[in-house]
Amino acid sequence: MRKKFIAGNWKMFNAPAATTEFMNAFTVSLKNEKGVTASLSDGKVEIAVFPPFVSLPAAIKAKDTTKVIIGAQNVHWEENGAFTGEVSVPMLKEIGCTHTIIGHSERRHIFRETDEELNKKIKAVLKGGLTPVFCVGELLSDRESGKTFSVIKTQLVEGLKDLSSADFTEKVIIAYEPVWAIGTGKTASSEDAQEVCNFIRNEIKTLFGETAADEVLVLYGGSVKPTNAASILSQRDIDGVLVGGASLKPDSFMEITKAAL
Repeated sequence: MRKKFIAGNWKMFNAPAATTEFMNAFTVSLKNEKGVTASLSDGKVEIAVFPPFVSLPAAIKAKDTTKVIIGAQNVHWEENGAFTGEVSVPMLKEIGCTHTIIGHSERRHIFRETDEELNKKIKAVLKGGLTPVFCVGELLSDRESGKTFSVIKTQLVEGLKDLSSADFTEKVIIAYEPVWAIGTGKTASSEDAQEVCNFIRNEIKTLFGETAADEVLVLYGGSVKPTNAASILSQRDIDGVLVGGASLKPDSFMEITKAAL
């Protein structure tokens, strides 16, 4: 049975002081929630937080001995060089990061990152020993014109290009985030989210084989809240959630985590 993966993407919120305050409160809550602690210890649930670059050291320090994963929101594909403003895989590893988000819709559509660039990032992340959380998803115009599946298929094929089954299996997490549901208050119905996540799993089977499809974690992201998390997480092909705004408050993030049990 696949584990549940609960991830909070903080975007450009929470500087180091606010990050320390959040992590201190969340770790106390975590220690008091025996069911969550037991599921973490048993490997049934993983909890990850993705703060801004400047807050990563504070998050890593404040998480103390808890099993909360700390990851980055982005990374460059080169290990070093004249890339002003960028951060590399070795830099993230050195401070204690284990995961990084690749291809969030804001990186795709605001910063114009291409499938080719995202593919280079995934390869660099895997080579460097980090776990990529690779995001795919369609615009509202894509959904309304019936292009959801073709858009996501292209993103998967191009983004995961030239990876072997060994590269992929148990090393890549996929997050489905319909762009029209991010930060809008709109949420894909649980059934709609399941349909697309099932499509993603079938595409992974085509690309990397049945074992990879059975084992890959597929997350849903898009206005996830404590009130809808349980319904989303109950779907067969949804193994977790990538949470935005609701992950900025320890209490609401804990409620979402508890919905995974």
